[in-house]
Amino acid sequence: MRILITGNMGYVGPVVAAHFRSVWPDAELIGFDTGYFAQCLTLPDEFPERVLDKQVFGDVRDFPVELLEGVDAVVHLAALSNDPIGARFEKQTEGINYRASVDIATAAAEAGVKSFVFASSCSVYGFAEGGPRKENDTLTPLTAYARSKIATEQALEQLEAPDMAITCLRFATACGQSPRLRLDLVLNDFVATALSTGEIKVLSDGTPWRPLIDVKDMARAMEWAIKRDSDNGGRFVSINAGRNENNYQVFQLAEAVAQAIPGTRVSINKDALPDLRSYQVDFTRYAKAAPDHQPAVSLSESITRLVDGLTSAKQAGREVIPAAAKRLTTLERLMDAGRLSDDVRWVN
Repeated sequence: MRILITGNMGYVGPVVAAHFRSVWPDAELIGFDTGYFAQCLTLPDEFPERVLDKQVFGDVRDFPVELLEGVDAVVHLAALSNDPIGARFEKQTEGINYRASVDIATAAAEAGVKSFVFASSCSVYGFAEGGPRKENDTLTPLTAYARSKIATEQALEQLEAPDMAITCLRFATACGQSPRLRLDLVLNDFVATALSTGEIKVLSDGTPWRPLIDVKDMARAMEWAIKRDSDNGGRFVSINAGRNENNYQVFQLAEAVAQAIPGTRVSINKDALPDLRSYQVDFTRYAKAAPDHQPAVSLSESITRLVDGLTSAKQAGREVIPAAAKRLTTLERLMDAGRLSDDVRWVN
């Protein structure tokens, strides 16, 4: 089996590649990434791409379709991945997250790829009152990032690809340890801040809801999507990927981190304006469709692994500072150095 992973050099990709190598030891794994965050390694001796058979560098907006020759499955992770980046680079977010995604899926169908897995997001639900959101509920995406995800889903559903199974995984908010750690994710940020400052400052009133999923469980969901037979949901499936028990309010996450890291103080801004990015999500459909690939990493396990990873990085002289490990900060640093253009393309 030959599997292409786009965006493999981000936060989720290294964990996915390692999981695929353990599940399919004889598979040919190919990575495709532009390398924005290649240098964001937690430990100096880690090189996650060692598990791949081939690493190709390039921009998804200029994707080389010949790379799809003989590929059985495409796992499409490549994206400008969060709300602050989408606000700063709205046009580029549309071009990379939406238009390039549809172009790659179209080329994959024409090349005979059997399975296309798209990393979507539960953020498409936006501000969601009235209980956990199901797949057929009204979507109210509030950000450029969320809008790019649902636009891609809708285009993929209309794609003429009768022989390609398409699975859109609407992931809960990612968390957990990775060789390329992101700290602009709520749980990861709380753990890093608690370790570095001894305090967690919740900027909202703490009431917004966030469903969580560890990156290890995201990898297992993608394994299921590749294996999924069209009889299990049809040629096209858009499904919430997570676990019902893993819907938390932000203040609960802060308290869980404080309990795991003794001495941590928690302050909550009770006077904050309401955070409209609040949603509970119903994962019942995923529980029925993928019983053998359900999320298995608990909140406490995610926190423990983050603490261990950040502690090891500090001991190795690679302390991960919250402000520096945010993706927008990285892009801005590369632009200030003249290495990226305003269109988020490499210069020379």
